[in-house]
Amino acid sequence: MRIAWLAVFLFLGACSRAPEHERANPDVAADSAAPGVNVTAAPGVAFAYSYAFRLPPARIAAAQETHAAACEKLGIARCRITGMRYQLVGENDIRAMLAFKLDPALARAFGKTGIAAIEAAEGRLVDAEITGTDAGAAIKSLETGKAGAAEELRRIDSQLARKDLPASERTELQRQRGDVTTRIAQTNVSAAEQHDSLATTPMTFDYQSGDAVRGFDPSAPLKSALDTAIASAQTTLAVLLGFIAIFGPPAIVALLLWLLWRRVRPLLPARRRNEEATNLSS
Repeated sequence: MRIAWLAVFLFLGACSRAPEHERANPDVAADSAAPGVNVTAAPGVAFAYSYAFRLPPARIAAAQETHAAACEKLGIARCRITGMRYQLVGENDIRAMLAFKLDPALARAFGKTGIAAIEAAEGRLVDAEITGTDAGAAIKSLETGKAGAAEELRRIDSQLARKDLPASERTELQRQRGDVTTRIAQTNVSAAEQHDSLATTPMTFDYQSGDAVRGFDPSAPLKSALDTAIASAQTTLAVLLGFIAIFGPPAIVALLLWLLWRRVRPLLPARRRNEEATNLSS
């Protein structure tokens, strides 16, 4: 009996024990949940942030509203909502999205605040991606190309200013001047886009219903096993209901035909004897 009680205590102690890395440094989980890059560490790089969350279905709408309100609180000069989606895919299966454009200096802090709101809603960050484009180098390259095009334009204009220029040559120079002017205009547009990418940072929040992945999490083995059991029961029930829906109506029709045959079959010999008696009498 003492051995049985000792086994129970050891089991409960193992279930309540935190993972080694969390006990060694309890701040690791909180810090690692919010990865980010400080824009001051990479001047001239245009970043784009993307976060994916998983949380209970009933909490998605409220979390999405919390994130939208946080952006609106910053003002349109520092944060603008550029896209939104809320989709009911199936029962208790919700997919949602919220897209922002932020002041680059606020992007990292806004992402960490957004993650904290998800954790408060019993959710978890399941994917984070930060991509960067060297907009500064692109702008420098565009400016170099624009300077060369401007020099070529001045050369063409000086030739067009000649009075003794043949008509055919003047036509060709005018065509070349149009091409250079178009190239300069395209360079201006590209440079403006690169400057805009440095002025604002896009950020996307993707929401998905369901529990965070914990199948290999040693801190919650009992809850993971319970979730697996419930999911298995739901799948079994769904398969059973589908089987009944497919084969139920034909089975009912077959049963009704069989019952009708049982009622009609005893009457057939009597009817046949009556017909034979009628034939003999005639």
